[in-house]
Amino acid sequence: MTGTCLDPPRVVGYAVRVVTPITLRALTKRFGETTAVDAIDLDIPAGDLFFLLGPSGCGKTTLLRMIAGFSDPTRGTIRFSDDDVTHMPANKRDTGMVFQGYALWPHMTVRQNVRFGLEVRKIGKAEMNQRVDEALANVQLTPYADRKTNQLSGGQQQRVALARALVIKPRVLLLDEPLSNLDAKLRLDMRQQIRDLCKASGITGVYVTHDQHEALSMADQVAVLNQGRVVQAGPPTKLYRRPANRFVADFLGETNFIPGEVAGTEGEHIMLNTPFGKLASSVFPEDLPQGGAVTCSIRPEAVQLIDAAQANGKPNTFAAEQTRLIYLGSLAQHRLSVADHELKAFELNPQPANTGQTLTCQVDPADVVILQD
Repeated sequence: MTGTCLDPPRVVGYAVRVVTPITLRALTKRFGETTAVDAIDLDIPAGDLFFLLGPSGCGKTTLLRMIAGFSDPTRGTIRFSDDDVTHMPANKRDTGMVFQGYALWPHMTVRQNVRFGLEVRKIGKAEMNQRVDEALANVQLTPYADRKTNQLSGGQQQRVALARALVIKPRVLLLDEPLSNLDAKLRLDMRQQIRDLCKASGITGVYVTHDQHEALSMADQVAVLNQGRVVQAGPPTKLYRRPANRFVADFLGETNFIPGEVAGTEGEHIMLNTPFGKLASSVFPEDLPQGGAVTCSIRPEAVQLIDAAQANGKPNTFAAEQTRLIYLGSLAQHRLSVADHELKAFELNPQPANTGQTLTCQVDPADVVILQD
């Protein structure tokens, strides 16, 4: 086993005693005059893998540390189910933690590292050995049980840390950027391994990352943070396809921001006057102004390149001058110009082409998202 090719986990010997929702109300943390976490309200469903996502300095790690009990809130409350754990010591909260640097003891074997938390809890020897064996089997490290951790690869060390956190059967599993020290290929493999283990065990997980792809591919729910506040929360598909504002649209992947003015409605569509002509949108915020300037988001993959003869009668059709083409085999990235505005478009399975063409573009109204700010 190299740590780069993992079978789907078959979790044995694990039963969560009671599934645990987490409730945060007005949770705030200040350091002097600086507010790191600003009155956050969140409901984390029992059994979900919940991601805290945002750029460096947004407050996500501070929020995780308060949930773990490593940092005391300035105000607000934290509940695990009906239990108020706001000021409870970390060692009384019944949580498992996977750190960014793994925090393994290099003088101990893999088995000894995994067993440590059970020894602290004074679990009987027979049960302890059984639980350690099961935990190692779940992360596919049984053949490495007697090796020192510094003899393992990065991916194997990460799985030791995960086994050590899960073997105590915590109410809540907390993960602080656990994949950031791994190479790109191994991160892809470990994403699914972590999700499968968490979902198979039924545990509630809170996962901090700044990696959008990690969040989109692993999470049940995501909270996007900026400047200490939650700017949008929900399922990954909703956040990506229906961003509430410019920050979320820009942070979660690439997009085109297009200025426009509300021109009225036609049927179920809001009509916008834009530099690309009149665009129809079926996605707009509840407090959409009746007139005035707005910004809409169109993802590059939503821009379809069609034959000009197919344009008749289709909404949101316009011509664009191709200024740049980056051919990547399965994907081509087009840079287009429309009335001095740049537009990005992604084309799957592209055919060889030269730059400088005039292309016909079409966007479904469901992909024209009017943003709140």
